[in-house]
Amino acid sequence: MNRIWNSVVGKLWITILLLVCFVLFIITILILEFLGNYHSEQAEASLRQEATTIASIVDEHETVNSSLMIISEILGPETNAIIAKEPEEISLTLHEGLNGEKIQQALINDQNLSKVFQSSEPIIKEMILPSIKNENQMESYIVLASPLNVENELHGAVFIYQSLDVIHQTTKETTNIVFLSAFIGFILTTFFAFFLSTRITSPLRKMREAAFELSKGNFDTKLPSLQNDEIGQLATAFNQMGRQLKHHLEVINQEKEQLSSILTSMTDAVITFNRDHTILLSNPQAEKLLQKWFFQIGTTKGQPIPVEMDHMLDHVLHLEEEINEELEMQGNYYAISISPLYSGDSVRGAVAVLRDMTEQHKLDKLRSDFIANVSHELRTPIAMLQGYSEAIVDDLVTSEEEQREIMKIIYEESQRMGRLVTDLLDLARMESGRMRLYKENVSIESVIRRITQKFAQTAKESSIHLTFKSTVSDELKVEIDEDRIEQVLTNLIDNAIRHTPQEGKVNVLVEQENAFVKITVQDTGSGIPKEDLPFVFERFYKADKSRTRGKGGTGLGLAIAKNMVEAHDGTIWVTSEEQVGTTFEFNLPIKNV
Repeated sequence: MNRIWNSVVGKLWITILLLVCFVLFIITILILEFLGNYHSEQAEASLRQEATTIASIVDEHETVNSSLMIISEILGPETNAIIAKEPEEISLTLHEGLNGEKIQQALINDQNLSKVFQSSEPIIKEMILPSIKNENQMESYIVLASPLNVENELHGAVFIYQSLDVIHQTTKETTNIVFLSAFIGFILTTFFAFFLSTRITSPLRKMREAAFELSKGNFDTKLPSLQNDEIGQLATAFNQMGRQLKHHLEVINQEKEQLSSILTSMTDAVITFNRDHTILLSNPQAEKLLQKWFFQIGTTKGQPIPVEMDHMLDHVLHLEEEINEELEMQGNYYAISISPLYSGDSVRGAVAVLRDMTEQHKLDKLRSDFIANVSHELRTPIAMLQGYSEAIVDDLVTSEEEQREIMKIIYEESQRMGRLVTDLLDLARMESGRMRLYKENVSIESVIRRITQKFAQTAKESSIHLTFKSTVSDELKVEIDEDRIEQVLTNLIDNAIRHTPQEGKVNVLVEQENAFVKITVQDTGSGIPKEDLPFVFERFYKADKSRTRGKGGTGLGLAIAKNMVEAHDGTIWVTSEEQVGTTFEFNLPIKNV
């Protein structure tokens, strides 16, 4: 029942059915009331007509008995009559059935009816009298007592009575006809209601199914518009709505894809926040940053964002103004721009754009350090050149020996400045990618052995034991720029000899590890402090803070060595322990293995 009531068909059917039933009920009540009154009035009029006719017939005949035949023909089969000259004198009885005498006595003795003998007006009355059909049963009668006028004088009365069962039977038959008509009307109404509702709801069902298809994303669903009425217009509007939805969704998807591509390709981190500081959207760069903050801040925080940024976000959401700042957070530098997002006139959130400026800060620091280091490195030789040259110009040098000594110092300092400039140029070319390598397949064992032997005399003069060892065959070929690798190894061996005390050892080892050949330069020198190890490959960095001229270089050798090894697709690293020794290792790929 609930399913029928919840459907349009059921609602239309029940509504029309209730309306028709209500109308039929009112009409039936009115018709039955009308028919009941009508039958009563017809019965009364019929009795009056019959009484008048009987009085006329009696008046035309000499005796009552002589008019018996005519009166019998006038009365209907259900009508009975009694003619009496006096209340106690019954002259004629017509159509008498069972209980006739009882009925006669009841009529004659009735006080109201007995007045007809003294009145010229008929008297009509409903009475309960014994049945003329069943001996021990009472029933309702309508009785008409009409005076008889014989020669314009009262000459008795005629009592005509008729059972109301006839009227009731007529009313019952009429009622059955009305109910039959109502039932036929109910059936026809139900049929036409279902027919009408089906004509209306069938397109609605199709629209419902099409709406479900639209909700599933099938925007190609179309409804046939076969009707020209409102339902047909609704189907046309529905199809147009589907086309518009498909068009707008395609536009939205295109804009979404464009926005997603833009956010994904951005190097800056973009994060969209809700008003309660929860994250709604972030691009891949922002995801990496959030993961980094998550591990740094920990899981006890509600949001994995630094406190400084949270304060900026709170400022934007409450004051509804854009803010641009550069902050240091979690040891990194960020340029942050946060703008409010509006929904109508109210702020619904904010979007933050973060650019990692850590590398730029580091480059700025390196640039400033580079300028300071170059200035420092050039200041000393320039000052010495200027000082000694002024001594020569001012004729302060008297002996040839002092003059030769000064000229030697000027020559050495000019060479030092030349090396510094050459190293700077080499480093600049390597870092800019303009340095060209001339690679050849050479025997790596022979190359390393030759370079090591160049330092045999230097090591001997410094009382240092220089050894070479190789575990690879002379046939192992590696594609390298021999001059550049010689420059790397020269720098490493020279550093090892200069920082190793007398009777110390410097070992050079060549060995193969998988698809790489590894070259190791190990010494037993003073070593590098642990805190200085991460910076040994930076430009102008010197573990020897005193910068003594006896052992001090330009500070660019290891930076150049690192760039040259990486240009050969290799890696270089260092391990050291103070007062024990230092080990530099680098590997080169074996392309033909």
